[in-house]
This record gives sequence, structure tokens and C-alpha cells, in this order.
Amino acid sequence: MKLVYFAWVRERIGTGEEEIDLPQQIRTVSDLLAWLKSRGEGYEAALRYPEVIRVAIDHEHVDHSEPVAGAREIALFPPMTGG
Repeated sequence: MKLVYFAWVRERIGTGEEEIDLPQQIRTVSDLLAWLKSRGEGYEAALRYPEVIRVAIDHEHVDHSEPVAGAREIALFPPMTGG
């Protein structure tokens, strides 16, 4: 599965994208964010407040309760600001 990171999420993690094999226990977006947060300091800094992270699965924005099974790409975005 391809993970893509945008804006300050990318900056804190230190990469724009990566290919990963998810552990079987990762079933939802929420599970994914919790697992990623445990992968090191950059991930922890980027996902300190997972509730504000916006997520798209295969280019469609989804809730954190959305299943990740079958996803080809998951993108993580910081909150959007006006302007």
C-alpha cells in the first residue's frame, strides 16, 4: 500500500510517500494512525493529535472509522486553513 504525506505531516515524518505492508490488525484509518504514530519520533510528532489529520483513501476523503482493506493509496493531510 502507498502512503502519501502532505504539508507539515510530510515535513515531520521526513518523506513524501512510502510503500508499506500493514500489519493484519490494522483495520481502520484510526488503527493506521495509531500504528504509524508508534513508528518513530517523526511519525509521533506528525500524528500527535490524530483527530485533526484528514485522510483520503484512493483520492476520496474518509472518516477515521473507514476500513483500509483494499486501499491502494492513503493520503494524510493536516487540517485545512482558510484563505
